[in-house]
Amino acid sequence: MTISLLFGVHAHQPVGNFPAVIDDAHVRSYGMFLRVMERYPEFRFSVHFSGWLLDVLFERFPDDMARLAAMTRRGQVEWFGSGDCEPVLAAIPHRDRVTQIATLSDKIERRFGMRPRGAWLTERVWESSVVTALAETGIRYVAVDDYHFLCVGEDGARLDSFYSTEEDGRRLDLFPISEAARYRLPFSPAAEAVAWLEDLARQGQRASIYFDDIEKFGIWPETYEWVFEKGWLTQFVEGVLGSKLIRTETFADYHARENTRGIVYLPTTSYIEMNEWTLPAPRAAVYHALVAAEKAAGRFEAHKPFLRGGIWRNFMSRYPEANWMHKRMLGASQRMAALPTAQRSAAMQEQLHRAQANDAYWHGLFGGLYLPHLRRAVWNNLLALEAGLARLAPPAACEQGDLDLDGRSETALRNSRLQAFVRDDGHAALVELSSLALAHNFGDTLGAYAEAYHAKIDQAQAAQAGKTGEGIVSAHDRIAFLHAILPEDAAPDTRPRGIFLERLTPAGGALQPVDAYRAGEQPGGWIAAGADWQLEKAYRLDGDALGVSFRAAGKALPALIETELNLALPSCDGYGGRYVLADGSIPGGFGQTLELDGMRTLTLDDSELRGALQIAATQPVRLSARPHRTVSQSEAGFEKIMQAVCITLSWAPAAGLEQRITLRVLPAT
Repeated sequence: MTISLLFGVHAHQPVGNFPAVIDDAHVRSYGMFLRVMERYPEFRFSVHFSGWLLDVLFERFPDDMARLAAMTRRGQVEWFGSGDCEPVLAAIPHRDRVTQIATLSDKIERRFGMRPRGAWLTERVWESSVVTALAETGIRYVAVDDYHFLCVGEDGARLDSFYSTEEDGRRLDLFPISEAARYRLPFSPAAEAVAWLEDLARQGQRASIYFDDIEKFGIWPETYEWVFEKGWLTQFVEGVLGSKLIRTETFADYHARENTRGIVYLPTTSYIEMNEWTLPAPRAAVYHALVAAEKAAGRFEAHKPFLRGGIWRNFMSRYPEANWMHKRMLGASQRMAALPTAQRSAAMQEQLHRAQANDAYWHGLFGGLYLPHLRRAVWNNLLALEAGLARLAPPAACEQGDLDLDGRSETALRNSRLQAFVRDDGHAALVELSSLALAHNFGDTLGAYAEAYHAKIDQAQAAQAGKTGEGIVSAHDRIAFLHAILPEDAAPDTRPRGIFLERLTPAGGALQPVDAYRAGEQPGGWIAAGADWQLEKAYRLDGDALGVSFRAAGKALPALIETELNLALPSCDGYGGRYVLADGSIPGGFGQTLELDGMRTLTLDDSELRGALQIAATQPVRLSARPHRTVSQSEAGFEKIMQAVCITLSWAPAAGLEQRITLRVLPAT
């Protein structure tokens, strides 16, 4: 009996990723993979490229895209669809699921002459609510992990073909991706992988279902040498084609000739590692201990379907920044949907789609929440969309509501140039300060959070632990350090990272946070009070400027008031970001510390921003600036990433004297 190898690869780059990263990915993976597979027309396989990446590749590597089109025409390649900009479909409205899927299907049909019947689910995030949009757009089957099936008690020995499910009477078929294949290809020697497939054939298995990231073929650490220089891919393809027990098929051909295994209803879940990453650090530690105990007892494989972590949407609960971005995106989608159809342009639709790209909303070994340039791409597109929406249906200049559903209201201040959102959480700081002209959110920073993997930081000497015998170590098991990192570098923040967070020193007392602001009578006004002092803070927009006034009163004025501004700028600690003094001199870059006495004006100049941000004070202040960095782990290792410039302004208040701090957006010079 022969076994069908259903072999699929998924290619994606986040919206807003650096061109050099995409070029490198193509040179080391996409292009190399296609050139190898082109030599073997009888090896049939399936591909999924996200739509945004396809657009970039057609522009930058047209010859390889022509090669892929030729392979499609000769029947070697089947195309899978999905959302055009790779959203997690479960996290966006039904109307946007439909437009995302249809946009990519149209693009594939136009460029490759094939309309997808299968779809890739971003990060294999499954919620049954996505079935209707997939079915409505002509998708007949998707591939999800075999783990999804095990979680509802399906027999692992029967996960060698597709099943069927339904939602609201709409059918969708489900292929279970083999975890064993995901971990074996391409990490074990090619001959062993082929022999493993042949053993499955001898056992009577119908199909071996593989669908995983193409980046494992050349981009993951050590894989370029292993897969291409040492010839793993060529050896594997030739081994499969030379076997009498294995035949390659597309999912489409297999689906057309086989019957479903039966009905199944899958739980809300993703792949097992993702479920782990969604857990906050303390609960993740408990989960890890439980998994370790089960492995030590030899029970893990039997019990793992019942040792589930969280779900993908937990990232909105774990990270307020992801939640804020997500709810702001949903609000923009609703505003666009409320427009008359004739007013909704293709450009607006694409901006919304790009703002829904999954990468910047989550974090694990992969995921881009910790990467400022990926969050910035979401904000760039979201704010460009909102600028267009404002021209058609201007929003209220001031409104209040709990936009992010965290139990605390936000006050939105808007004019035609700026948007400022103040959170009523006691700090009365800005959670967002956005320039519509620059399509940039200066409040787009990320706090320092405790992460379960921070426990590995003291294992620097064991970076290569676990690498034995032939093959290479999967990124899931690899420990490496891109920067020198100490445990204290990963200390979590004790306050949120906002713009205009105050601390003060009461007369004769110690510095303390101001965290009990209450709303004043005027919109944008806030009041904090102690036993014998009161501090008033008021926000006001004026064109391209945000003014924040402070006034202290009471029997005993604070000895010192300081306010902290966490400002996100595109260059971070790159060459393009620099401080400019009033006299035009440059004391340093954003990645350096800066101390100034008696400051009234400082400009933050950023060549990537296409503008600058000027800080001005009516009364002289002491300024202290430092980079805010977080510690995270990616497939390449532990790294420090600069999230924002943290600027502290301090002054001694005087009775009846107002201090006004102005942040003004300046055009590029």
